[in-house]
Amino acid sequence: MLEEGYSAEFIGRVSSFHFVSYAAGQLIHGVIGDRVSARYMICTGLFLACLTNLLFGFFVDASQAAAMAAYGLMGFFLAMIYGPMTKLTAENTKPLYATRCCLAYTFSSYFGSPAAGIAAALLTWEGVLISGSAFLGVMAACCFVVFRIMERQGIIKYGQYVRKKEQGGGVRILIQHGIVRFTLISMITGIVRTTVVFWMPTYIAQFLGFPAETAALIFTAATLAISATAFITVFLYEKLFKENMERTIRFMFCLASAFFLLLAAVKQPIVNIICMILGIMASNGASCMLWNKYCPSLRDTGMVSCAVGFLDFASYLAAAVSSVLFADAINTIGWRRLILIWFLLMVMGEIISLPYKKVINKSMPNERRKGEA
Repeated sequence: MLEEGYSAEFIGRVSSFHFVSYAAGQLIHGVIGDRVSARYMICTGLFLACLTNLLFGFFVDASQAAAMAAYGLMGFFLAMIYGPMTKLTAENTKPLYATRCCLAYTFSSYFGSPAAGIAAALLTWEGVLISGSAFLGVMAACCFVVFRIMERQGIIKYGQYVRKKEQGGGVRILIQHGIVRFTLISMITGIVRTTVVFWMPTYIAQFLGFPAETAALIFTAATLAISATAFITVFLYEKLFKENMERTIRFMFCLASAFFLLLAAVKQPIVNIICMILGIMASNGASCMLWNKYCPSLRDTGMVSCAVGFLDFASYLAAAVSSVLFADAINTIGWRRLILIWFLLMVMGEIISLPYKKVINKSMPNERRKGEA
């Protein structure tokens, strides 16, 4: 798009508005997703995202404001998917299998970046929009049909877990299940998962001195490696840490701290890049436990979709703010000091994940109901 005359400022505004709309959509649709059938939420979100993605390509030459609105609406509609999908999985599978089901779309979210890069290398930007819209439309139709069949067969059931009045308000219940602590974890890992990865190509080209084309190839390879994080984390969670979520999260934050500290100290470019990739993977490992284990564990509250929406909103909000701050920090304090800030964020995550009270175990029903899995 830059080669065809679209300005970097316009592309930046479109991207920012998209993420803000997505974050707001998570907050809104998360609440709605606890009350409306997942089939309607997910299929409607996919179909409307398909239409708005096409509208962006139609409006981009006629009206930049209309194009930006269309792309923002696409983010808003895509936010209809994640919360209801997690709720559907959590309420219709046992805890162990819910974690493994969530693993599939956690991997998909990481794999999206290199997949988009490959598509952009093979097609024009218009071709990427059209093919992306086609996938969204096909998925909307397939989901509607498959979900309907599974509902009729009794595989998918709704309303199995409802908040009891005597438990109090929804906010109170979520606080009892550790939502405050996991919101902070979501914000910290969201900064790395979104913002640090966003600035990675600039870091490789600007700080390490690689040519732009080489930096792009390294970034694609790095994001492919990062995509494997979910599988590695769940394997460690089940085999090494015996399904203990807290210890898995602390271990991942500890690893991330070590790799980001090495990143600030090591000057050899290849080793430096490896440290960065491993640091991001470790931080994403803590994030993986949040989305794959903690969120499905809230099924007894009947508020899985609401919790997922709020946590994802907090993650993207932190990423949006940090992206602006990082841009200024690169010019004022330099890359090495910025990396030390990433290290301190991981240390903060380690501190937050410490088991201060035994009551915190309430947020981990898997440990209490291991036999059910």
